[in-house]
Amino acid sequence: MTLQTSRRAFLGGTAAAASMMVVGLRSDGALAAGDTRAEINPFVRISGDGTVEVVLKHFEMGQGTSTGLTTLVAEELDADWDKIAIDFAPADDVRYKNLFYGMQGTGGSTAIANSYMQYRQAGAAARHLLVEAAARTWSVPASSISVERGIIRSGDISADFGEMVKLASTLTPPQNPAVKDPSQFRLIGREDLSRKDSASKTDGTATFAIDVTIDGMVYVTILRAPRFGGRLVSFDASGADGMPGFIEAKALPEGRGVAVYAEHTWAAIQAREMITVEWDLSAAENRSTDELAAYHTALLAEPEYQVRAGITTADVDAAIGEADGVIEASYSFPFLAHAPMEPLNCVIEPTENGVRIHDGCQMPGGIKPTLAHVLGLDQDNVEVVTVFAGGSFGRRATPTSDYQVEAALAFALLGGTTPVKLVWTREDDIKGGYYRPMAAHHARIGVTDGTIAGWDHRIAVKSILKGTVFEQFLVRDGVDHISIEGLADTHYALPTLAVGLTDAQSEVPVLWWRSVGHTQNAYVMETLIDRIAAETGRDPVEFRLKLLADGTRDQQRLAGVLGLAAGHAGWGSPAAGRFQGVAVHKSFESYVAEIAEVSVHDGRIKIERVVCAVDCGVAVNPDVVRAQMEGGIGYGLGAVMRNKITLTSGEVDQWNFPDYEPLRIDDMPVIEVHIMPSAEPPTGVGEPGTPPAGPALANAIAAATGTWVTTLPMTDAGIEFV
Repeated sequence: MTLQTSRRAFLGGTAAAASMMVVGLRSDGALAAGDTRAEINPFVRISGDGTVEVVLKHFEMGQGTSTGLTTLVAEELDADWDKIAIDFAPADDVRYKNLFYGMQGTGGSTAIANSYMQYRQAGAAARHLLVEAAARTWSVPASSISVERGIIRSGDISADFGEMVKLASTLTPPQNPAVKDPSQFRLIGREDLSRKDSASKTDGTATFAIDVTIDGMVYVTILRAPRFGGRLVSFDASGADGMPGFIEAKALPEGRGVAVYAEHTWAAIQAREMITVEWDLSAAENRSTDELAAYHTALLAEPEYQVRAGITTADVDAAIGEADGVIEASYSFPFLAHAPMEPLNCVIEPTENGVRIHDGCQMPGGIKPTLAHVLGLDQDNVEVVTVFAGGSFGRRATPTSDYQVEAALAFALLGGTTPVKLVWTREDDIKGGYYRPMAAHHARIGVTDGTIAGWDHRIAVKSILKGTVFEQFLVRDGVDHISIEGLADTHYALPTLAVGLTDAQSEVPVLWWRSVGHTQNAYVMETLIDRIAAETGRDPVEFRLKLLADGTRDQQRLAGVLGLAAGHAGWGSPAAGRFQGVAVHKSFESYVAEIAEVSVHDGRIKIERVVCAVDCGVAVNPDVVRAQMEGGIGYGLGAVMRNKITLTSGEVDQWNFPDYEPLRIDDMPVIEVHIMPSAEPPTGVGEPGTPPAGPALANAIAAATGTWVTTLPMTDAGIEFV
């Protein structure tokens, strides 16, 4: 068996040649130390040659966790940044669980937030052991010892970490190691730390699942039903017989499709084209986009749930009826694909007692028991090797572990002895993946003397959580909070807001998409706030600040970023020919304000600049925070500009980037990101940049053209872009 992982080979060789200390938190929260042969929940490894290795419990899809988690350890350890390496943790819910949701996984912009103290304490414990070992070796008080950039020093005596590892690994670690006061930080908050994943991704040595090759491995693609809910009846693979590289085809259980095996990916894709299939589409989704949109709109008439305690749609009817004026608007949102750059893929191989899966694994805590169930194994016999992932935006974490289960089934159909690499093409994912759900909103807002007298808001959207394993934990009184997040829990002072929700039903699979329900709901809330401001003659920023004036902690932080962004953007005084739009939103515990600036050229819109202010608590890596804001803004702008997944008779029309066009480099505006200084614990940055981007752009377009865009994508509303 040959696994092409040169970096791992290097680290493995290093470990084998040197004594190593391992420090980490046990499952009971206690710190422990041991040698390489007695690993106890490790987060930090230090080898005899002084190499420090940080074990990452969160995967890296480009969002910067490998740099952030490493920074936390290096800070407390006082390690040399240039001599600290990374490795991904194995799947282990006990040792490496996400402290916010109790299983190992990355999502919800929680990676740094849930690890902040855990990784700092691990680094601090390692430092304590090294100092104690040096004090004993040199017979000096520990208080005389300092550590800086991986060098331990007392007076004229010094040593690197490696020289103290052997003794340090025999000592008892502190149970509650003291961490630094923020005034002592040398790495946290530094602007110039190099990213830990950049070098290997630049020179090509970083390993993604698509790079993994196992001796004897075969490649498999899946022929799936053309419509969601369709089932395989029969197939004929004789058309592929004799094709170079084609091996065989087998039916997946439960009518899931046909697994096509070949000697390489291209052969599998080509052979798949030659297979004829009979599908049972009697229970499949057969509606078109227009039919589904009309269905969602019809659902708005009678809300299924009232989601705000103490106030219902009926309650605000009278207030709206007595108002001086009424603002009424309907919104329509399309399905959206995640479209990560690296298509979904993974490798599964047999081990002595079970299987090993190589995956850019977002949710090891879910995949391990799922594969064990599918293959009839004990969980302990399922090994997950996490490698880099080329983007996700939520797509790699499904409640069904969809592509990993397909790989397991394809592996099992070959008898469970042949390694299998499953590859989805981008067409497979865009035409048959999971989507951000289609949604419809309708709002009636009564306004009297410039004050909101009553707000009736209705939403129709398919629940993401219902029908999944998460329903029992996260759905309350029938309401999937994802459907209404960022709107029903608004921090604006809107005591007369009633929100009605109806769950739409369809066979189209839906999933969390970058920032989840906040994307649609922030768009509606922030464009409506702007519209109210416009129709009552208010400045949009001042109007928002008035609605945030009650002084709650959330309101203060929202007002803070709003003021910061407005100041840097020169709000109210744009350059000649430019028009500004603003939006502010809290998601994943972070507060983001964005001000978009557009110009108009022959009736077409050019997005010139976006000024962003973010309050995410302590910015562990400011450069990563800025990159996440920039990426989130670009992702949000591209989606509202022109992205949509449409269906004709139940079949998805789009297939790849030519007709599901990502944001182009010349679409990308100048982006300025300003980080609010804060001593609060870190919060999320992977997703919060996305929700305000769309409404800030929409409000700028309204300022420029007078058009309020309520049907997305904007190109469907007649907006053309330069």
